[in-house]
Amino acid sequence: MNAFVIDAFEFCRISGSREGVTPVAEMTRLTKDCADQSGSIAWKIVGSTSKTGFPTITMSVTGTVQLICQRCLTPYAHKIDASTLLMLGKDDDQADEIEEMLDDETIDVIVGSRTMNVADLVEDEALLALPHTPKHGACPDTSALDALKVAKKSPFDALKGLKPE
Repeated sequence: MNAFVIDAFEFCRISGSREGVTPVAEMTRLTKDCADQSGSIAWKIVGSTSKTGFPTITMSVTGTVQLICQRCLTPYAHKIDASTLLMLGKDDDQADEIEEMLDDETIDVIVGSRTMNVADLVEDEALLALPHTPKHGACPDTSALDALKVAKKSPFDALKGLKPE
């Protein structure tokens, strides 16, 4: 993915807004978790300042990626639709202070930068939106796969034939 670098603090101060669409194939970390490189991720970032005076970025990502179902081991289309609020600290200490002050699990506090790569933020958000264990809602017909499975015979089946009647 082409680098798109912003001054995160200035972007929030001027209430900047950017959006775009990035092919999954350009997101090297995301493609490692996907069945193939098809699809794209639409993204939008909006900068603002919180009521407490800290810079914030609202980020949303949507799109469809191909994942491997962990039940039937076939690819399926997984829809990503995620949004998050990022509050920026100037350094680790300030980020920790903000996190303690907020005590809100819905807001992620990160260290901002004057050279923040939006491409990395978009890919991070897409990765976080993936399921821990990818599965179909209902797996497709697996009868062909089931036919290949050999029924295991019990060792006691042979003893049944030895029983006198």
